[in-house]
Amino acid sequence: MHRIEADLLIPGKGDPVRDGVVILDGPRIGYAGPAASAPPAVPGVPVSRAVTVMPGLWDCHGHFLGTRSFDLGQLVLEPLALRGARSARDLRAALDAGITSVREVGGLGVDLARAVAEGVLDGPSIYAAGAILSTTGGHGDLHSYPLEWMVSWAGHAGTMRLADGPDDCARAVREQLRRNAKVIKVCASGGVLSEVDDPIHQQFTLAELQAMVEVAGLADRVVAAHCHGKPGIMAALQAGVRTIEHGTYLDDECCDAMRETGAILVPTRTIVEDILANKDDVPDYALVKLETIADIHAQAVTRAHERGVTIAMGTDIGLTGPDLPNSWGQNGSEPRYLVKLGLTPLEAIEASTATGPLTLGPQAPLSGQLAEGYDADVITLDADPLAGIGVLADPDHVTGVWTRGRAVKGAAA
Repeated sequence: MHRIEADLLIPGKGDPVRDGVVILDGPRIGYAGPAASAPPAVPGVPVSRAVTVMPGLWDCHGHFLGTRSFDLGQLVLEPLALRGARSARDLRAALDAGITSVREVGGLGVDLARAVAEGVLDGPSIYAAGAILSTTGGHGDLHSYPLEWMVSWAGHAGTMRLADGPDDCARAVREQLRRNAKVIKVCASGGVLSEVDDPIHQQFTLAELQAMVEVAGLADRVVAAHCHGKPGIMAALQAGVRTIEHGTYLDDECCDAMRETGAILVPTRTIVEDILANKDDVPDYALVKLETIADIHAQAVTRAHERGVTIAMGTDIGLTGPDLPNSWGQNGSEPRYLVKLGLTPLEAIEASTATGPLTLGPQAPLSGQLAEGYDADVITLDADPLAGIGVLADPDHVTGVWTRGRAVKGAAA
């Protein structure tokens, strides 16, 4: 048991509470609310004091790739064990930044999740997709390699899987379910870091998308759809995906469709800003595409918020090492970008906490809120993020982190 007393309690969903108390009772929250209504302190139970207490952050779009380059072609050239070892460092960096849950949409997450669950490594709870599912020549293909090499490597590394036609798409989903994936990730449009495809173009057909959504749904999984262009967005929504990742060319019709279907937007503004600030670190082909869509993407996020689309925090972070841009540990930058694009600080925090589990559909844990019975995933800060949302971007402001009630930063972790 642990007692946290704070000047400000931000519950994740709902109004903040001044002079709040959170009591961690094993892996669950036993109490969260005003100090005046809290159970009395129990002798011998540790007490932490903080300026702010709030739920641990959810990064709903990250990649544990263990890479140190924006050039995804380098993945093939590095041993899988090396990338796994780097990712172990990323788990620690995520915790230190206050990230207690990650929806990992393609990478090594399914295996890292087991290591965390076994207690072998400290890390956030990981809800992983397994391989990214892509058409041949699509965003999840490595275009500079011979196709047979790509297929062979993908089968070995389990990071990407090419699928063409409804039957093959259904099988690709089942392969990820066999690995115990908690969400399915598909590339419904072209992308930025892939070499020859156009972000506007739709890739999977409607029939292919429907097959993947159907098979995932049989196992109570939902589909996360990488989408920049409107054709892919609309097809993905018609097929029944749960989330639209990026959403660069969202227009009013797309926003209305998202509201009607209950789909959630995960904008991932962080990677856009990181590339713009580090143009020499990305391949030329990627920079050309990123510069084309950057302002359009910003306008789309603002439009989505104004039209009432539900937004969840995601960063698209995938690199290892604090010396690199877009690396694990910098995840808290996303709420600041969401505020810049129109959300209030409180709305950005809800997008970063309470909304996170909703991106998993039936696989959602009881998480993301400070409420009795919820997972005891909690962080404390030495500042007020409602007064300055940028404090979440600096791990030094995160003074304590608990995952399932266990202290992993501060509080004698």
